[in-house]
Amino acid sequence: MRVLLLGSGAKDHAVAWWFSKSCYLSELFVAPGNLATKRFCTNLPDLNPSDPVAVYEKCREHKIDFVFIGTEAPLFTGVVKYLNERGIRTFGAPENAVKLEGDRSFSRAFTNRHNIPIPHSSLFADADGLRKYLEKHEGEFFTIKSNYLSPSRIMLSSDDTGALLDYAQQLFQKGPVLLEEYVQGTPASCSLLLDRNGYLVLPITSDYTKKAADDQTPTGGMGALCPVPIIDEIKEKIIDRIIKPTLYGMQVEQLAYKGILTLSLMITPDKEPYLVDYHVRFNDPSAQAMIPIIRSDIIGILTAMENDNVSSVELETTDECTVAVVLASEGYPMNPVIGREIKGLTSTFLEPLNDGPIVFCGAIQERDGKAITTGGRNITVVGKGNSIGEANRNAYDMIKGKHFQNLWYRDDIGNAYFY
Repeated sequence: MRVLLLGSGAKDHAVAWWFSKSCYLSELFVAPGNLATKRFCTNLPDLNPSDPVAVYEKCREHKIDFVFIGTEAPLFTGVVKYLNERGIRTFGAPENAVKLEGDRSFSRAFTNRHNIPIPHSSLFADADGLRKYLEKHEGEFFTIKSNYLSPSRIMLSSDDTGALLDYAQQLFQKGPVLLEEYVQGTPASCSLLLDRNGYLVLPITSDYTKKAADDQTPTGGMGALCPVPIIDEIKEKIIDRIIKPTLYGMQVEQLAYKGILTLSLMITPDKEPYLVDYHVRFNDPSAQAMIPIIRSDIIGILTAMENDNVSSVELETTDECTVAVVLASEGYPMNPVIGREIKGLTSTFLEPLNDGPIVFCGAIQERDGKAITTGGRNITVVGKGNSIGEANRNAYDMIKGKHFQNLWYRDDIGNAYFY
């Protein structure tokens, strides 16, 4: 199979790496790709992945059999529909379903209709209404986020009314904002591969979104681990209370599609799962933590999806644990410094090892022979081990053995499960 993957981030590098191991793959193209993907794929750096016509023309030029959409933007510009109508196999959310992620007020109404547990929220169209509400609830902890698509799932959780209002001013430039009650617990990401008849649950990860454990500034995504130790105890709750009613609702409301649906969850201390957000693609960095422990052939899974029998696939995984640590540009997530050279990205460092950490490159491109930052999350180092503690040590040993000037990272990913 000749495959075109649309994306350039670390999660797209991880997916490309997964494809590269398939026994059914004949050639792999990535658009636009990054510094690392070009080592084992054919990058198409000049192709705009959000331009349906341009993507289709490249598919014809390179005789592409299947297009995998890794980044969210093409889902919002109609690439899936355009390609499918012209005979190019492409799985992904159609335009009527992307609002599950792209319009949070719609998704909250959807969850209410189908009795899916989710934090209480209020939508505000202007700053005055939000200010009056927060003043009435001075000192309470809330999460504030854009109603519309937000890069890297950036949001703010705080009990500081001034900080919430200041952050909201930036969000109001794009449109309404959503204010949610804050649910304390363990964040998790659960990715589903969907077809018309069923679904396949991929390994569930736990996400680290804050800059530090006690930070109250806007968050992005700084790390993940897989599998989540507490998930086995509550997996049936997640399936019965969130997955099944979500898929039922998508069927009856004609939102069903073949593709990826990722559930951002919060697991409370008393082990109750809440849905936080829907995403119609993989999350970063949860994908980087999840993919290295999957043994199943991705093209085999996609073929099952095409035949509407993905629920019959028995996912094969290793017995390993992973800890994924993100190295980010100074100023990430709100104002990442770009255009800086990152030294030390040697072939040896980037070479995936069966028995060692795996490095996935994100917002880094090669210019004039130099590795240059182009965005906020630049490198994900994934340590593997027989326990989370061993995976943690392997990841941090590799990071500490290098010195990447101007990049920063959390030093506690997985520490809570260190044993």
